Amino acid sequence: MSRQNEYLNEKQIKKLQTDFISWYENERRNLPWRQTNDPYFIWISEIMLQQTRVDTVIAYFYRFTKKYPTIKALAQSDEQELLKVWEGLGYYSRARNLKKAAQQIMTEFDGVFPSDIEAIRSLKGIGPYTAGAIASIAFQKAEPAIDGNAMRVISRLYGVDSDIAKPASRKIFDEILRKLIPTSAPGDFNQALMDLGSGVCTPKKPECLSCPLKNFCFSYKTQQQEKFPVKTKAAKPKDVYYVAVAIVNDSGEYLLVQRPDEGLLAKMWTFPLIEVSRQDFEITQKNFAKNAAPIDLFSVAEEVPLPASLPQDVVWQKRHLGEIKHIFSHLKWHVLLFYGVAQSNFAKPLRGRFVPIKEFSTYVFPKPQQKLVGLLEKSKQ
Repeated sequence: MSRQNEYLNEKQIKKLQTDFISWYENERRNLPWRQTNDPYFIWISEIMLQQTRVDTVIAYFYRFTKKYPTIKALAQSDEQELLKVWEGLGYYSRARNLKKAAQQIMTEFDGVFPSDIEAIRSLKGIGPYTAGAIASIAFQKAEPAIDGNAMRVISRLYGVDSDIAKPASRKIFDEILRKLIPTSAPGDFNQALMDLGSGVCTPKKPECLSCPLKNFCFSYKTQQQEKFPVKTKAAKPKDVYYVAVAIVNDSGEYLLVQRPDEGLLAKMWTFPLIEVSRQDFEITQKNFAKNAAPIDLFSVAEEVPLPASLPQDVVWQKRHLGEIKHIFSHLKWHVLLFYGVAQSNFAKPLRGRFVPIKEFSTYVFPKPQQKLVGLLEKSKQ
């Protein structure tokens, strides 16, 4: 590891701080969670902003804080209602951890959000970045908030060639930032880093001429902006293959099943999903594909050579309704959707129930299920 910009002395750091805070005061984004120093609202916003774009979060933030305006309200929330409010943001463990942390605050801190950095870190779902953001913005503590934006800016500013994908590199950025963060405005400094990294010092084609730190920046002076940060590529998500089944009963209701209490998409509702091999998926995809002839969704063939993965106590339509794909952080789902009518001897799964389409909106659907419902609705047209 090397840092090329060790020449920044105390006087230069003071100048950098002044220029940077001045830039932020003029250019700061007008975001709802920046209208308050309440740690609760800052916490909610920071959790929502993980893996999610700012413009997407704004509407969710308003809706969530209206439903749960206090730590107590969140701690007492019904989990299914909580997940419904969160629906569409993804990474649902974030929502569950928010409730668990709110309960921690109620029991361990008398309902008051803690100001001590170690106490903040003790809360469920709060890591070093989120703890630093809350401590600096809500409590004006000179704590770094080190995320991808901060590491990219500091890598270029100092010429840090350590791999930012490696957890051990975080110590390097922590050390640098503790020298740079002004004790008079730590929250503004950290938020300035967020704005600079997202809008100016971007991963590709950074807008260096408009950057308030260009006069201090090693990579700008040496024209090596594209060299930094150093980051190894993440492993590709693993491909997983499913057949989803939209099974309707004689009342026109569709079978939904609730996923297990733990694991991916825990306690959420989907059409039944049957995992298959890639080979079986591709064979089914090809042999049961739509052809040029129009399909009447509700004209179900009685004698169809079924894919082996489909339940036998259902009368299936000859062709699948299409494929959806969905990428999680570590998995890529490929899902074919089949439609069928349950026979009189159909055995409902233990965690399953038949639900009319008009009541789908009351159930918590993960994004893949929303896509499957869209595919089903499209096939009706």
